[in-house]
Amino acid sequence: MTYETVASVSQTSSLLLFLTIFICVVAYVFWPGNRQRFEISQRRALDLDNDNSHGDGQ
Repeated sequence: MTYETVASVSQTSSLLLFLTIFICVVAYVFWPGNRQRFEISQRRALDLDNDNSHGDGQ
């Protein structure tokens, strides 16, 4: 085995691993059952359920 062969196999397998992980993450994010969990997290992060209109930043 030459260095070029090892480098090529390593690069190809890394690309396939990255694509697999990326597709799994995208599938998890857009899975219909996770919608409510992300809605709750969004509201918590943006503080949409609390009315903080007095402008003191707290």
